[in-house]
Amino acid sequence: MRAILARPRLAALAAGFLSATGFEPLALWPVTLACLALLIALIESAPDRRAAFLRGWLFGLGHFTLGLNWIAHAFTYQDAMPHWFGYGAVILLSLYLAVYPGLATLGAWLLGRLIPFGHPPSSRLIAPPGARHAAALPLLFGATWLVAEYLRATLFTGFAWNPLGVALLPTGIAIAATLIGTYGLGALAILAAAALLLAIRRQFRAAALIAAPLALLALWGTLSAAPPTPPGAPRIRIVQPNIGQDEKYSVEAEYRHFRTLATLSGQPRPAPRLLFWPEAAIPAYLDMEPDWRARLAALLGPGDLLMTGADKVYFRPVTEQGVTTQKLVGANNSLWIVTPLATIAGRYSKAHLVPYGEYLPMREILTPLGLSRLVPGDADFWPGPGPQSLTLPAATGRPAMKMGVQICYEIIFSGQVVDANNRPAFLFNPSNDAWFGSWGPVQHLAQARLRALEEGIPILRSTPTGVSAVIDARGQVLRSLGLNRAGYLESGLPPALPPTLFARLGNLLPFLFAALLLGAAIATRRSRR
Repeated sequence: MRAILARPRLAALAAGFLSATGFEPLALWPVTLACLALLIALIESAPDRRAAFLRGWLFGLGHFTLGLNWIAHAFTYQDAMPHWFGYGAVILLSLYLAVYPGLATLGAWLLGRLIPFGHPPSSRLIAPPGARHAAALPLLFGATWLVAEYLRATLFTGFAWNPLGVALLPTGIAIAATLIGTYGLGALAILAAAALLLAIRRQFRAAALIAAPLALLALWGTLSAAPPTPPGAPRIRIVQPNIGQDEKYSVEAEYRHFRTLATLSGQPRPAPRLLFWPEAAIPAYLDMEPDWRARLAALLGPGDLLMTGADKVYFRPVTEQGVTTQKLVGANNSLWIVTPLATIAGRYSKAHLVPYGEYLPMREILTPLGLSRLVPGDADFWPGPGPQSLTLPAATGRPAMKMGVQICYEIIFSGQVVDANNRPAFLFNPSNDAWFGSWGPVQHLAQARLRALEEGIPILRSTPTGVSAVIDARGQVLRSLGLNRAGYLESGLPPALPPTLFARLGNLLPFLFAALLLGAAIATRRSRR
């Protein structure tokens, strides 16, 4: 390890790059823990605050550059900007996002020098086996990483993609998300890495003190399962048409696409069904086009309901040279509930929009520079009001129930997906991941699984090209359709669990956990004076 740490900047960059392999599709989570262990050693050996920040920033640069490579793929589906700019966009975004790991390492380094302890921390590259600060720094780093990751998810509209805790989904430790949420789970990943580092240094007692509660969590998670779907559960059918982004907006293919969706939806049956189509599945304005509503209603049997993505548009009159016309000024990315009577039973509009995807920030400045948003059209999308529960009307054989909706990108924001005062029976996550190559869709699915685990409710996903899935209330995928396949998923609706502690208190809990880690670090150092 001394040889590795002799070039700390290169080591930090390489460790960050390799750490991203712990996320989907590779899911090499032990590699992520090993890379984090190296990062902890790099913080310990940092000679000053500048070095402490720079090592975390370089780690983040490598981490995000690999983990977010799928963003470059989105630029191949538009012609307003050169396709090669997608690779530059990944680098530019990574340069910014790397600031947050840098703040975490800087914060841990500074706190490690402010909190009283027996003697100054060792400046050696590898802490000696008897170092009194050995367990304290990882506790501090877990707390600062938690706070930095929350800031990444909230500042400047937030970008919460691939929080560290997602890497623990294959392990039972992920059950801790029901208590301390995604950001708390990221802190546990830091502690697991610290236990590994301490074991390598033969500091087995300190390693065991950290590893023991993690092992208990893993056992709990392994033994904990969602209840099975009861025989009389409402019937659901999730459609995946395999319509790629390169043909999605083709006017010539509109009828063919509709027939694909209709065929995969199947024939009406005596028992009522809930049908789920992807985000922006049809090019219709359902509140303004009764012919489209009638076309959809013809697919439904008595008691069926169709949940489909389609835009809601807004116009305003504009007069030019004495002629008044209606100009499109904005739109909502919406989910509509269509009944067999060709009526609309409810609508949800996406609240957390994708900057540069669904709207162009600073449009007056960027448009003259040749920049545009990735979704076609001149008018920006407008945000909806936030998490809502929509009531699905009862039918013979199916009671009325509440459905929450999170459209595509929204599902990645921990603690912001459910109306806690009007808790739904399930969440529907219509999405369009056809933009994002082979890495983005499976990462998106993993984050949806974590939301199901946190909230204790099942999640249904319908996407054009995959991955569509039925996820139970413990975050396990019961059924799925892989990438670039046309098909459908049919099953009963999995049951919800009682509200988890996180569902009740939200992101207050991770911050309480961060305070607990800080207190434990202080106690550790003072007890060893």
